Amino acid sequence: MQPETDTRVTIPAHEFGLSGGANFPVAPGPSFALGLWRLAAADVSSGNRVTLLRDGPATFDAMVDLIDAAATSVALESYIFRSDEVGRRIGDALVRAAKRDVVVRLQLDWVGARGTSRKFLRSLRDAGVQVAVFNPAGFRRWMGLVPRDHRKLLVVDDTVGITGGIGIGREWTTGVQKMHRSRWRDTAVKIEGRAAHDMVQAFDRMWGRTVGIERRGSHRFLRRKARGAHLDPATDEPALVGIIEGEPLRLRVSRALQIQAISAKRSIWIATAYFTPSPSEIEALNGAARDGVDVRILVPSRNDHPWVSLLARRFYRRLLTNGVRIWEWQGEMMHAKTAVVDGRWVRVGSTDFNPLGVAINYELDAVIEDKSLGEEAEQMFLADLEESREVTL
Repeated sequence: MQPETDTRVTIPAHEFGLSGGANFPVAPGPSFALGLWRLAAADVSSGNRVTLLRDGPATFDAMVDLIDAAATSVALESYIFRSDEVGRRIGDALVRAAKRDVVVRLQLDWVGARGTSRKFLRSLRDAGVQVAVFNPAGFRRWMGLVPRDHRKLLVVDDTVGITGGIGIGREWTTGVQKMHRSRWRDTAVKIEGRAAHDMVQAFDRMWGRTVGIERRGSHRFLRRKARGAHLDPATDEPALVGIIEGEPLRLRVSRALQIQAISAKRSIWIATAYFTPSPSEIEALNGAARDGVDVRILVPSRNDHPWVSLLARRFYRRLLTNGVRIWEWQGEMMHAKTAVVDGRWVRVGSTDFNPLGVAINYELDAVIEDKSLGEEAEQMFLADLEESREVTL
């Protein structure tokens, strides 16, 4: 029998400032799946099939196709759900599913749905669609203004789901500006496989908060068991997918970024719509850039909230002087919330790097470890840079 190979790394004692000849064995570092569980409470699954969806038209086509094929259940959660032609197209698909006796649930946010026609929502309810609205304003904590449900999620038959930054409205098909009008640039992913079960569980938890099944704060008493923390991309079937549920004050996506900053050897490329990073996020990106990692950030040049761009530009000098490169998208609006690290790890979701996104609102992101998808995401990012302008000192 061959002796078992010792894969530990030995660090000399003098590295710790100690005298003598003793050495200290150090076990290999934890997998990314284990890091996602411990720092972001994300369950991870393997053997998923993941497809990148670029912009609204492709995403809406995929959503309608999935809803029309639903046999048992449809769960749709969207911060923005307009009653324009896009919203009515999705609404018609939900009604068709309800008429087939499919269980259809629609989760909205009170702020995000302020401009949505009440008559339109009533027609959905009358057709059998269950509609719930999260955190309406009233005499409650923070007057109901925060937190918001900023997530974008569709899960059909517990087997396939779509998530990303794309809301349901004409912004993502034709744009809304009178001049320089173009559709908003955004990204989503379609995930088929075990991760869809994690996505529907995330939806169920948010639905419970909204309809009052889950008491506020009761999550503190739940003991979730780690699932998939042992997975290794070297031996387990791709794609590995972790679903991160951003919750108030938990900073899960921010910590996931720091895991990636630690792990990155070649590149960290981020697209984000509303960029006002925390000091720890700036330090993580600056530290990676100073170590020779190619750190690139893509933000909008014209923002639907102009004051956010003014705040974002206050961070440019601090990043640029440390080697981080910044581009501004030249179209109507760059709304994507994505990252690709080393052409291997891809994040697509609803979380922007600002206090509302990482610390206050409910968000949802998929983190995928898959080399082929990472290469595709890198090509998409490079194509976006072709339509952007690089910022220099």
